Amino acid sequence: MKALTKTELSLPGQKSVYHGKVRDVYNLGDDLLVMVATDRISAFDVILPKGIPFKGQVLNQIAASFLDATADIVPNWKLATPDPMVTVGLKAEGFRVEMIIRGYLTGSAWREYKNGCRELCGVKLPDGMRENEKFPEPIITPTTQAEEGHDENISKEEIIRQGIVSREDYEVMERYTRALFQRGTEIAAQKGLILVDTKYEFGKRDGKVILIDEIHTPDSSRYFYKEGYEEKFLKGEPQRQLSKEFVRQWLIEHNFMNQPGQTMPEITDEYAESVSERYIELYEHITGEKFCPASDEGDIEARIQRNVAAWLSTR
Repeated sequence: MKALTKTELSLPGQKSVYHGKVRDVYNLGDDLLVMVATDRISAFDVILPKGIPFKGQVLNQIAASFLDATADIVPNWKLATPDPMVTVGLKAEGFRVEMIIRGYLTGSAWREYKNGCRELCGVKLPDGMRENEKFPEPIITPTTQAEEGHDENISKEEIIRQGIVSREDYEVMERYTRALFQRGTEIAAQKGLILVDTKYEFGKRDGKVILIDEIHTPDSSRYFYKEGYEEKFLKGEPQRQLSKEFVRQWLIEHNFMNQPGQTMPEITDEYAESVSERYIELYEHITGEKFCPASDEGDIEARIQRNVAAWLSTR
């Protein structure tokens, strides 16, 4: 099982390339972005030393599916998916804010709540809540996108006061975020899942706010299984999750949280394949479709180069 951990494509009109934690983004001309979802995997703000076979295909195909399923309510950047690991879309000026929306009290929000916090990003939280409890209404807890290190929580009022986003644009993003989360929640429910929390990124193009990047993938979202949720919640038991949380838990069990003095545990081929199987399981649950591994004929990067170049030649 092969994994694609880096690309060095050569595409017509290519101006630059940015290698992120998971994606390689190619800037073509003044208008197009070619986003390759590699098989890299990150946790605790560090890229793990071994790629996960088919992870990029899983993320790209889930994101593409949800971008299509929400295009009627929010305009987005996607034009085409010329390869199972690639989305091509329109360039936009990204906002330096991630819109995180939470339907349930879990993860980092629960950790802060448990320590006495009753206000998160300017949003007041009710007393007496328990871990994994549903909020009366979903709450939006934005973060600023840091150039380096961790993103930081920030309130709507502070975003507007600092001029990071104008009030008008922020309120459009806020409205879109709620509409996207509602649609994602409805689609998840049809698959026997609960969309717990997720993040969205937006940009501006031709004076309009549009949705960019991935949505509703296991890397950007947390899902619970609907069956058994209530029983586990009442008993105070951990929920069955669909997200990459299992990778973080494995690292924690091996004494790694990217703290000073900690050493990354060995990622064996066997462990990488087990993670690959989990991502494929996530894909099949979230989409309700059988996963079909892409043929690479021995060279994944060459296939991507071919497929993207062929699509570009038709424009």
